[in-house]
Amino acid sequence: MNSKTEVNDEASKLNDDFSLSRVPDSKRDPMWKILLIRIGNLTCVSQFMLGAELGYGLTFSQAFWATMIGSVVLQFISYGLGVAGQREGLSTSLLSKWAGFGIYGSALVGLAFAISLTGWFGIQNSVFAQGIVSILGNHANLAVTSAITGIAVTLVVLFGFKSMSWTANIAVPGFLLIMGIGSYNMLQSHSLVKLVTMAPPSNSLTFSAAVTMVTGGFIVGCIITPDITRFAKSSHDVFWATLIGTMLGELGVNLLAVLMAHAIGTSEIMPIIYKLTGIFGILIVVFSTLKVNDINLYSSSLGFVNFLKQVFNINVNRAVMTVIIGVLGTILSLMGIMQQFESFLSFLGIIFPPIAGIMFVDYFLLKRSRHLLDESRRLGKLPESAEKLNPVTLIAWIIGSAAGFYIKVGIPSITSIIVAAVIYYIGIKIFYKEKK
Repeated sequence: MNSKTEVNDEASKLNDDFSLSRVPDSKRDPMWKILLIRIGNLTCVSQFMLGAELGYGLTFSQAFWATMIGSVVLQFISYGLGVAGQREGLSTSLLSKWAGFGIYGSALVGLAFAISLTGWFGIQNSVFAQGIVSILGNHANLAVTSAITGIAVTLVVLFGFKSMSWTANIAVPGFLLIMGIGSYNMLQSHSLVKLVTMAPPSNSLTFSAAVTMVTGGFIVGCIITPDITRFAKSSHDVFWATLIGTMLGELGVNLLAVLMAHAIGTSEIMPIIYKLTGIFGILIVVFSTLKVNDINLYSSSLGFVNFLKQVFNINVNRAVMTVIIGVLGTILSLMGIMQQFESFLSFLGIIFPPIAGIMFVDYFLLKRSRHLLDESRRLGKLPESAEKLNPVTLIAWIIGSAAGFYIKVGIPSITSIIVAAVIYYIGIKIFYKEKK
């Protein structure tokens, strides 16, 4: 056995999931496993809640086109970055090191994702716990339940990518089954034509706000697509996994939730599920939160591991970091993050999109580090060198984010992506001369 194989085997044994190295071809998974995790990331409570909000405030036609426009943007980002991750076998935070951000820039990217996803872990854990409490009633305490669910999710992710696939194998079919049962019961008592053509229960949404909700709701998930597709065997697998996931998650779940919100006349998820599927449906929906939170915790651990390595040169095992973040996220849940963290996540929803624009331009258009990546990929290792930090990257990131905040025309997340990409491309062409 050669030294490279020994290192890979050791990383696998430690459940490190190649957080600081390439995923070798021998560890790649078939497309259906990647697809299930991708579907699991979209067929979830938060996606259903988004659809219910759209249905409560828009007509079916308006909700359809808002979802379609948002989905096209999300698919473009997911596939582009997903292919880069698959080709290089690298996570988003590590790939960004040779895709515009450099050593310290990639560390900042990883840290930003880790903080955001840790917050999302706390929020989703709160939803998970509240769902269980709503079922058990006075027999359950919210704080105790939150602690138990947070620890349970942490243990699942502790065992790495394979255990995440296992939870998706159970939760995804269960969630889709409930959606099917709910749709059947809905159509038994409501005309499909009436549901599609009726006025919304409320006029609380504008079309542009709805598109922003669809796009912003999964933008972080799009940018961290390489965290999962680095285990894919081909770009063909990435295409189908992201496309089918988007179709089922965004168009499928969103539009079914729109119809259900029309039928029940509310945007609250638990009353909708209970009236259409009963207690069994609530149980499945609550369990489906697990597969979303394992992605949050998994990617957060990758981000923190990369940050500590790049900035402080400290090697921390992903499994150890998973426990630390899981405990932190659970504490945030107990502290009421669901009420306190939403404004911060909205802020990050504009901060993150420029990252995708910069990485896409650098990797696919400028190709500044592609020769280093290609050569090292043939050797099965990482490039030996990388720039420390490119000031053009920070400028493009800042200007793109500012554009998202202050330009009121259009969709903020799309605006920030386009502005950052253009500024970065022009800046590199003007100020950067490639070293051969």
